[in-house]
Amino acid sequence: MIKPRQLHKGDTVGVIAPASPPDLNRLEKAISFLESLGVKVELGSHLSDTYGYLAGKDDDRLADLHYMFENPEIKAVISAGGGYGTSRIAGSINYRLIENNPKIFWGYSDLTFLHTAIRQKTGLITFHGPMLCSDVGKENFDSVSKQMFDQLFHPQELRYSEDISPLVTVSEGKAAGEIVGGNLSLLVNSLGTPYELDTNNRLLFIEDIGEEPYRIDSFLCQLQLAGKLEEAAGVIIGDFSDSEPVKRRESLPLEEVWNHYFASLEKPVVSGFKMGHCLPHFAIPLGAEAELCAYSQTLSIEPGVTGKEANDENPKN
Repeated sequence: MIKPRQLHKGDTVGVIAPASPPDLNRLEKAISFLESLGVKVELGSHLSDTYGYLAGKDDDRLADLHYMFENPEIKAVISAGGGYGTSRIAGSINYRLIENNPKIFWGYSDLTFLHTAIRQKTGLITFHGPMLCSDVGKENFDSVSKQMFDQLFHPQELRYSEDISPLVTVSEGKAAGEIVGGNLSLLVNSLGTPYELDTNNRLLFIEDIGEEPYRIDSFLCQLQLAGKLEEAAGVIIGDFSDSEPVKRRESLPLEEVWNHYFASLEKPVVSGFKMGHCLPHFAIPLGAEAELCAYSQTLSIEPGVTGKEANDENPKN
């Protein structure tokens, strides 16, 4: 895996909207937060565009993404928000450009499709973390979530335990591997495409928002039938907010859904991680090596950035 170079004060970060239109009022507040970290901010040319439910036409959103990776002055690419639209541009991305210009790429939700595509096409570690309009620009953006940006400036091992939130062991065991995954519905959308998620000997992380238990059940069923659960070394169950049954009042509780798909896997599966559409939002480097222990209910993750230039640490043949 390729680790991007850490940020330094005075660096410039680029902000893009590769999915749906961002809330510009929240974005303004979020930019102030980024500047308080000591970095400069450059906005994508099409950041304020709208094209129905998309933040501009596909070619324009793609152009902003390419520009941020190509420009040597930009040291990190941060998403303003999610929504929908990243899968529409995945097939047109210049992955060689990204591989030759590795840098921090940060976001979540609909960005899951890009996380998977970029990692599997280039080997670049990317970051599943709070987005500017969805989280940072909110009044209740908390101190724990703010601290998660520190990992971009200082290579550091992350450790998650019950000191952060209550955790539940669904299946016992201990395993290590690269963390992959993200938004559950987007992971399912990748099946059958050139960007289909590879879970083999990896720790699968899942989260989602606004999906009822029967929908979550259907997503997991599809992953199971595709062999993705059996291939995984372990499963990290993140936050599933707004999952109360509405359309189907008669429902199984989520705990029963977890047990049905995970309890007999004979590998570590732990739920309750505050990772996803939630605050606090524990940010993680996708593609980094990690260890999940269901006995101690801990998750340890290696640093996602390096103090060296990425191309120096990961020379091409």
